[in-house]
Amino acid sequence: MGTVTLGKTGITVNKNGFGALPIQRISLEEAVKLLRKAYDGGIRFFDTARAYTDSEEKLGAAFGGMRQKIYIATKTHATCAKELWEHLETSLRLLKTDYVDLYQFHNPSFCPKPGDGTGLYEAALEAKAQGKIRHIGITEHRAEIAREAIESGLYETLQFPLNYLSSSGDEELAELCKKHGMGFLAMKSLSGGLITNSAAAYAYLDQFDQVLPIWGVQRESELDEFLSYVEHPPVLNAELQKVIDQDRKELTGDFCRGCGYCLPCPAGINIPDAARMSLLLRRSPSAQYLTPEGQAQMRKIEDCINCRHCADHCPYGLDTPALLRRNYEDYLTFLK
Repeated sequence: MGTVTLGKTGITVNKNGFGALPIQRISLEEAVKLLRKAYDGGIRFFDTARAYTDSEEKLGAAFGGMRQKIYIATKTHATCAKELWEHLETSLRLLKTDYVDLYQFHNPSFCPKPGDGTGLYEAALEAKAQGKIRHIGITEHRAEIAREAIESGLYETLQFPLNYLSSSGDEELAELCKKHGMGFLAMKSLSGGLITNSAAAYAYLDQFDQVLPIWGVQRESELDEFLSYVEHPPVLNAELQKVIDQDRKELTGDFCRGCGYCLPCPAGINIPDAARMSLLLRRSPSAQYLTPEGQAQMRKIEDCINCRHCADHCPYGLDTPALLRRNYEDYLTFLK
C-alpha cells in the first residue's frame, strides 16, 4: 500500500483512514478491540467528531498512553468562539490528550474566516498557538463552500465526499486541493453503504495520490477487508472497472447520499434510510428492511407534514419529500 501526505501538514500515513462515526453503535469493549486491531494492522489516522456521541471517548480508551504513535482528527460544529473552546476542551478530555493533530470545522453553512463576526477562525488560531491543535481543516458537503475554503488559503485540509459515484466537479475539488497544497480527506468513500465492493472503491480512490480515504468501520469483517489492502492493494483492472461502470449506471444522479443533515425530522422519519430504501432493498439483503419494525419506520412517511426542513438542509439540493414518496411507493410493492 502506498502512503499519502496531507498537503502541507506533513502528516504522512498509509491510505487507510479510520472513520470513527460508526463506533457510536457498538459497545466500548467492542470499539476498543476494533480500534486496536486497526492500529495493529497499520492504520494510523483516526477521524472522529464532537458530534459523534461517545466516539471520542472510545478513541481515548483505546489509545491512552500511545498518543505519539497515531494521528487524531476531530471536529467542532460550534457557531461561536465560546462554543468552540467548550467543544475543544471536551474533546481533549475524552480523547485523553493535550492536543489534536487536525481540528476541523464540521460542515459549516459558511466558510469561517477572520473578521466574519463569529470568532471561530480566530479561536482556532489561538488554540493552535497554544499547542492544543496542530492543524486547521474544514469538512463540507457543499461544493461552493468547499471551493471557497480552498481558495481562501486559510485551511490545511478539506474533508469532502469522494467516491466513484461522485461528479467530475467533486474530483476537480480534490485536484484543486493538490494545487493549493491542501490535504484532501475523502469521506463517504462507500457512498453511505450504497457501494458494496470495497476493492473497487479503494482502487478508484488510489488513483488520487493526494487523497486519504476515510472508511467508516463498525464491524471486524469490514476492518479486515481494508487491512487486507495494506499488503495487497486492489488495482483498477477491467473487472473492477466493470463494477464501477455498472454502479454508476444504477446510482449516479438523484439519490440520497445518507449524510443525515436533513435530521431531525419533525415527523420522526428516518430520512437517510427511507430516502434510499429502493436502493438498499436491491443492494443488500432485503429482509432486514421488511420486518415489522422496518415497516413501522417506513409508514412514518405518511406523517410527513411537508415542512421541507429536509429539502432546505440537503447539501445536494434534493427534493427530499418527493424522494421519500417515491421510495415509499416502491417499498410497498415489496410487501405484496
